[in-house]
Amino acid sequence: MKIIVHDTASAMLELFRLPVEERPEALRELYRPMEDVLAAVMGQADMVAMHRMGSGFRLDREDERYPAAVRRMRDAGVWQRVEDSLAAAWERIDGAVPGVAHADTVHVGVVLGDPDDEHLTVRNRGYFGMGGFPGAIQLVMWPTETALAKIGHAAAHELHHNVRYANVAWNPMTVTVGEQVVAEGLAEAFVRELAGEQALGPWSTTLTGAELERAHEKVTAGIDVAGMPNLPPYVYGDATARLMGCEPVGLPDFAGYAAGLRIADAHLAATGLTAGASVALPAREVLVNAGVPTVA
Repeated sequence: MKIIVHDTASAMLELFRLPVEERPEALRELYRPMEDVLAAVMGQADMVAMHRMGSGFRLDREDERYPAAVRRMRDAGVWQRVEDSLAAAWERIDGAVPGVAHADTVHVGVVLGDPDDEHLTVRNRGYFGMGGFPGAIQLVMWPTETALAKIGHAAAHELHHNVRYANVAWNPMTVTVGEQVVAEGLAEAFVRELAGEQALGPWSTTLTGAELERAHEKVTAGIDVAGMPNLPPYVYGDATARLMGCEPVGLPDFAGYAAGLRIADAHLAATGLTAGASVALPAREVLVNAGVPTVA
């Protein structure tokens, strides 16, 4: 696997020097490597629209915070740490599952987020990633202390997804809550294998005790709910579900991640496997190993 972490720092600093009206086209160029990968999977995508909807920095205004934030990220070695983490993650997966299917090349873009976006800076503590399309990983961040410390771990989480979905079929009409929470739980367990408990994201660690028990019970009760539009409430929780135009089901933020990690841990304990070695396992197999009833 060839992993290319693009120099989006330089591209963004150049973009911020342009007149506001010229920035959307510059942003399209920044996203071009990932756009080509996505187009092969889902048809032509409007990357500027996806950027706007995905907590990316604003394109319609000057903001002196933006170039300063990119420089802070660059000075903190964000791009190098992402590259190093991805190299270690791929070495671990490749060693655990020799010959596992994967994209020949993975294009990685680190993009500045919107500091005024509560979903990014509060709910996600300043960072998140998207890596479910083999061949592309996008990381969005605002340089909070948490994001600066953990962005490399988010990259490893997303690489686990990237390899998984080169092996596991993903159909937006039939994908289940079980598939998504298993994927998130295994990816978080994989991050822990690589770098320890402190590397886990806020998504899988904010629920504890009775709150986690209630969330786990509700998520597993909905484990066979199918169809992409029906998944966000179970995976991301009610607040994010509302942002995505979905009906809430009474779950706190990222309930599916916390429940998914608990499921992954039960599977790992039952089988003696690692999360790296489990990257391509069908969700149903993981759920059965974890003792979660499922009909899917």
